Amino acid sequence: MTPSSERHGPTPRPTVARRGVCLVISAPSGAGKSTIANALRAAEPRLLHSVSVTTRQPRPGETDGVHYHFRTMDRFQQMAESGELLEWATVFGRGYGTPRAPVEAALAEGRDMVFDIDWQGHRQIRAALPADVVSLFVLPPSLAELERRLCNRASDDPEEIARRMQAARDEIAHWQEFDHVIINADLDQAIAEARSILVSARLQTRRQTGLAGIIAGFGA
Repeated sequence: MTPSSERHGPTPRPTVARRGVCLVISAPSGAGKSTIANALRAAEPRLLHSVSVTTRQPRPGETDGVHYHFRTMDRFQQMAESGELLEWATVFGRGYGTPRAPVEAALAEGRDMVFDIDWQGHRQIRAALPADVVSLFVLPPSLAELERRLCNRASDDPEEIARRMQAARDEIAHWQEFDHVIINADLDQAIAEARSILVSARLQTRRQTGLAGIIAGFGA
């Protein structure tokens, strides 16, 4: 006799309401964090990208609210001081930061967000949203391989590469602050590992806010 499951097909999986995840990816320049983050966004249509605030002027073709939120330095400082930014920094006299409100709204709606930022930004976001951040640090296979990758870009002079290598050593020193660490020796494997971390974070018991209602229906 044909089993019931074969006659009627698989039982539909119930949709469980959940809170979203903030996946923070950090790495030294050249280790692949932006490539991995972009691959996750391409594979996960519901994975949102945060539109940053910046004080620099728009470049040709850039639109406010799409590429960046363009603000004056005075307004940027007000946002930072009032807690409107989850993380922020001033680099070469220009401010960059992550608006708090869109991220909190997305998390409440069960949407996930990915950030490719440095260790300092990770510290700030974790302090602001300690229960929502899952972090990943990406290491190169070796410093020699990292230097080779930077040289192959052919966009930086030797002095800039040396500066980036010193910055890489400083960045790597913070690896223990992260929940997960992967070594990007093979890009496809690194992307798969990053995606598995995202899936695992989604399935955390405390994040699946709708489980209680489903369990109640079991009479348990």
